[in-house]
Amino acid sequence: MPELPEVETVRRGLEHQTSGLVIDRVDVLRARAIASPEDPADFCRALRGLCVGRWHRRGKYLLADLLAPDGSPAGRWGVHLRMTGQFLWLAEDRPPCSHTRVRVWSRGGEELRFVDTRSFGQMWWVPPGVDADVVMGGLRHLGPEPFAEEFTGAHLRQRLQGSRRPIKNALLDQSLVAGVGNIYADESLFAAGILPQTPSGRLPLSRLERLRDALVEVLETSIGAGGTTFSDFRDLQGTNGNYGGQAWVYRRAGSPCRRCGTVILREKLGGRSSHWCPRCQS
Repeated sequence: MPELPEVETVRRGLEHQTSGLVIDRVDVLRARAIASPEDPADFCRALRGLCVGRWHRRGKYLLADLLAPDGSPAGRWGVHLRMTGQFLWLAEDRPPCSHTRVRVWSRGGEELRFVDTRSFGQMWWVPPGVDADVVMGGLRHLGPEPFAEEFTGAHLRQRLQGSRRPIKNALLDQSLVAGVGNIYADESLFAAGILPQTPSGRLPLSRLERLRDALVEVLETSIGAGGTTFSDFRDLQGTNGNYGGQAWVYRRAGSPCRRCGTVILREKLGGRSSHWCPRCQS
């Protein structure tokens, strides 16, 4: 599943390509791709004729401001890519593949196409004057952004106090910190020198502060690389990111640690694969 760096890469691409775009037509090829309104035809009617403004990211969710022809707010367009959703920007007409779920055209004939192999991705229309989290319920349960001022070592200590959960599992909890998934949890724990199996409530504030800093640094590095090569993620031009070649531990089980040469280990924690160096992490 795309994580924060991949979703941020898509947000930047959408803002670059579609900011100011006036939606001429919307075609929904798979009804389940539209979470709200209930009738996909209402989604199409709601977006038609509106101008796309700024794109925002909250955790792994995307939200576009929509403007009426007179420039007044006309609601928002929400998106979650889930496991395999991706946008493609097409300047010329191209026949849709079998996994195409939603097509959005500009008045100039350009197309923004949503392709989703596993069909878990979703879209929402949030009416004007309605809070996004009323329509997109998942937003209500998100913790702070990793780059937010309130995401600190003290926040982690307060939330994790007394917890026996492995710290790796805790980092995947979107109510603790928004947008982190398996890849960057492994990478940040390596950077912080913490074993993924460590009971999260036993980590002192100093190590939690180091973990916070490591997570921010790893995410910033991946955003700069355009995301990862490990998932089905693609940007609007169909290109995946470059972070995979820089990974320290993720998907490197059996390979030597890039720092000390010790063999990288892997085991399942909470149903998810975890990767670590037994010498660099403790």
